[in-house]
Amino acid sequence: MKKPNRVYFHGTCREKRNQTIKGVCIMKQRFTTRKLAFLGMMTALVFASNYARIIMPIAIGGRTSFTLANIVCCLSGLLLGPIGGLASGLGSALYDLTNPLYAAECWITFLTKGLMGTVAGLVVARYVNDEKLAYPRCLLGAVLGCVAYYILYFFKSVAYDGVLVEGLQPMVALAALPLKFPASIFNAAVAIIAAPPLCIALRAALRRSGLSLKTA
Repeated sequence: MKKPNRVYFHGTCREKRNQTIKGVCIMKQRFTTRKLAFLGMMTALVFASNYARIIMPIAIGGRTSFTLANIVCCLSGLLLGPIGGLASGLGSALYDLTNPLYAAECWITFLTKGLMGTVAGLVVARYVNDEKLAYPRCLLGAVLGCVAYYILYFFKSVAYDGVLVEGLQPMVALAALPLKFPASIFNAAVAIIAAPPLCIALRAALRRSGLSLKTA
């Protein structure tokens, strides 16, 4: 009499265990699909936002531009974590491929803009799945993301634009760097000002609509 009960008990445990494994697999698949959907959406937004720019030639060192794209690049990292750097880099690089002025340096853009989103995402990585991500943390992420980007951007302006492309002497290319400061300060400022509150507002809107940014 005990033997059938033991067999039935083990069978029940096995069924429950199988159901649990299936449930975990379904949840992982759902999170993977959601992650890809958010990445695709942010990549498209980064790409589109790059068209909101004013390109200005400068006397030495190529060109500069006033753009709103940095807002979305920072926002990608703040919303998605470090993986948001893939959206900020890929979306920006795809824009470069559509613009003859930037097509040759699309790979550099992928690295520099990708770093912006990645660093911003790393700052909020521990909190990206929390329902209450504080504004100061988002602000810090946006600031550090912009700092990391502009370190690479200014190096690229001197080494690539000035020395390699235009054939300037390193000191001449370095002396021309301040010509890019006004646009760079503007672009960084609007990103730092706009990205954190947008992140907080979007997360709240997603919660109210029953969606979640939890991707793992």
